[in-house]
Amino acid sequence: MSSVAFHTLGCKVNHYETEAIWQLFKQQGYERVDFESTSDVYVINTCTVTNTGDKKSRQVIRRAVRKNPDAVICVTGCYAQTSPAEIMAIPGVDIVVGTQDRVKMLEYIEQYKKERQPINGVKNIMKNRVYEELDVPAFTDRTRASLKIQEGCNNFCTFCIIPWARGLMRSRDPKEVIRQAQQLVDAGYREIVLTGIHTGGYGQDLKDYNLAMLLRDMEAEVKGLKRIRISSIEASQLTDEVIEVIENSKLIVRHMHIPLQSGSDTVLKRMRRKYTMAEYAERLMKLKKALPGLAVTSDVIVGFPGETEEEFMETYNFIKEHQFSELHVFPYSKRTGTPAARMTDQIDEDVKNERVHRLIALSDQLAKEYSSKFENEVLEVIPEERYKEDPNSGLYEGYTDNYLKVVFPGTEDMVGKLVRVKVTKAGYPYNEGQFVRVLEDNLDKTELKAI
Repeated sequence: MSSVAFHTLGCKVNHYETEAIWQLFKQQGYERVDFESTSDVYVINTCTVTNTGDKKSRQVIRRAVRKNPDAVICVTGCYAQTSPAEIMAIPGVDIVVGTQDRVKMLEYIEQYKKERQPINGVKNIMKNRVYEELDVPAFTDRTRASLKIQEGCNNFCTFCIIPWARGLMRSRDPKEVIRQAQQLVDAGYREIVLTGIHTGGYGQDLKDYNLAMLLRDMEAEVKGLKRIRISSIEASQLTDEVIEVIENSKLIVRHMHIPLQSGSDTVLKRMRRKYTMAEYAERLMKLKKALPGLAVTSDVIVGFPGETEEEFMETYNFIKEHQFSELHVFPYSKRTGTPAARMTDQIDEDVKNERVHRLIALSDQLAKEYSSKFENEVLEVIPEERYKEDPNSGLYEGYTDNYLKVVFPGTEDMVGKLVRVKVTKAGYPYNEGQFVRVLEDNLDKTELKAI
């Protein structure tokens, strides 16, 4: 029996796709082993979102080659798609597949074993208009299941390489989304996270079908599903129709991740983001009205070329005013091959870091303020695992629907189920809780409100 080992760099979509590629190997009778052990095949799923992503990817590839020089080394993912020649030049790499044609990986391995010639299977992604079906009936290590619903992005923001790594927007067939969602629920998952490269753009390339309809159909047709989470959605994609579906839904959680990148109109223009702060604020207010108690998390890039102290403060004040519940803050880093990397007025690293720290401090403060609103409330939690800081404490951790991490005394059989927990002490990054009871499957939100 041949063995395969995986290493995934980068985002949720990559993790999803590694699981999908594992399914292909599993069907061919492979056994999955840890990446740190000796394996017949190593699959490295790479990231290219930053120059550091490339560098880390190269380090991992070299590590695999050292582990077993006789193994077949197979490199896939975004860095493989944008720079196949660079990867083929690393001694010991045998097969390169980009972000499409992953199903051919096993054929390539058989071909390589016969011919012992390196194979470059990367083709022009910009010509691809078809969503590649990759099935994941279950995940190796998670209680929340990701479900990929689209691929690619048409936005071409000036800081971003991803359209070149992933191609243009392509949506998954809604029937396939529903079928796989049901498969995941049948495998025991209660929460599904809809994910993609530009998730909220789902349906832009479909005739007479959109994200709002998909959300509606999932809720109506997937039996036993308890939570739908959208991994990320642009403010402009929160159409009135989508907001209405969210407002009427019993499953869509009170948490949205809405990328901001900057709170300054002038910076947004240089980033080539397609909204103004007034438009973003208007969508946000409408959404918060539809979902009281909503947690809004976001991504922010600090120190984009030309960012003045005034522009930074516009971002800072916008975030403070709209009370985001948590931020992912990134100092701008040059991505070779993007327009922003060629801009002349790059910001000094010290200035970037100082601004990053100010925003992170604000994020921590807002996160504490948000969680404190729920002290002494009973919330629904899906326990995911033993408390990481102290696995022998009898404590478990999981997320509420509005994305608060709660730690509470529990038992192994609660993992993956929906349970009621009272938040006894709000905090950040953890809230402390007390187990109330396991939820019966037939309780709906109206009954919850009455309790």
